[in-house]
Amino acid sequence: MTTDPTMTRIGQGVELNHQEGRRDAARDLFAQIWDDIGGEQGDPLHVCVLAHSMADVQDDVGQELMWDLRALAAADLVTDERVAEAGVPLSVAGLYPSLHLNVSECYRKLGDLDRARDHLRRARAEIGALGDDDYGRLIRGGLERLAAQLGEPA
Repeated sequence: MTTDPTMTRIGQGVELNHQEGRRDAARDLFAQIWDDIGGEQGDPLHVCVLAHSMADVQDDVGQELMWDLRALAAADLVTDERVAEAGVPLSVAGLYPSLHLNVSECYRKLGDLDRARDHLRRARAEIGALGDDDYGRLIRGGLERLAAQLGEPA
């Protein structure tokens, strides 16, 4: 369970979007948090998780990709110590499969299949960082579906 107040607020936005179907409200909350953390200058963990979540509430694939790329760049600055301090039950390595999956999906939607395949490969290379739990199975399932859409072997 996260002990970080900003992570808790981001989680509330995720719930607004995924559990309550209130995408616009989630986007508004995420925008407020983005301002509160100082945008890309904020804590890299906050930037990563918030940008990853903000991507999910975009209507435009180009905007979704922009947010996903921000999340991916910020992940490179996050440490396992910072993740543990925030009470997040993943290692930094555990962030990458989902980040690359989302970037790959955006590139697929935009018709850039070479970049989509590249990020699919990157996600697959990092998948061992995830456990055999609901989250790990969710990401693995997403990778399998994306591989099929890209004509890649499962």
